[in-house]
Amino acid sequence: MNGVFDLGGTDGLGPVVVEENEPVFHAEWEKAAFAMFASSFRAGLFGVDQFRHAIELMDPAEYLLSNYYEHWAHAVQYYAEKQGLIDAAELAERTQYYLDNPDAPLPEREDPELLEFCDLAVKHGAPANRESGKVAAFKVGDLVTVADDSPIGHTRKARYVRGRTGVITGAHGTFIYPDSAGNGHGDAPEHLYTVRFTAKELWGEDVADPNGASYFDVWEPYLTLAENQGAH
Repeated sequence: MNGVFDLGGTDGLGPVVVEENEPVFHAEWEKAAFAMFASSFRAGLFGVDQFRHAIELMDPAEYLLSNYYEHWAHAVQYYAEKQGLIDAAELAERTQYYLDNPDAPLPEREDPELLEFCDLAVKHGAPANRESGKVAAFKVGDLVTVADDSPIGHTRKARYVRGRTGVITGAHGTFIYPDSAGNGHGDAPEHLYTVRFTAKELWGEDVADPNGASYFDVWEPYLTLAENQGAH
């Protein structure tokens, strides 16, 4: 889907401020938001792509004015309410309590198994590759063009590569297809490729670094063979 969260290639937003010696967490509640993601994921409340889609559904102004872990908390709340696991009125009451009592301690919980899960997930990630009998439609060296459309719902087809042509530099096998999984339709594995786009192709000759290039991982349904295969 299209929205303010798709910022690749967008200008006018000012410099990216990098905080010196930035801590992992800026506040105690951010630790709780991190834990809520892990516990909700482990419980099957959502997958990674569904989690991303919930963030995309945020009000645009709220998205731009809130921080990283506020986005995480929104996604957990969205699916918990959607599946009837929390009551919106009770949540609002608890929120008001902490607004009125900002120094009140957060609830504590001991869960060694969750801690072990978080430790493994942070260090090693969760594999997204999936077995499939599908035969790859493309190969390394193919010149391909990304579909220039605007899918409804979740997609990993960034706007700045739509309609652009590049060369496949890597073929990785079949992985969870986010345009299916993120919209609640199952893993539906598809072949995944790395595509090299020249800076000129992405940004135009007037502003592009003549020697620059960007690499983007693209799922097979996004791609078609480009004309003039010998041109690259």
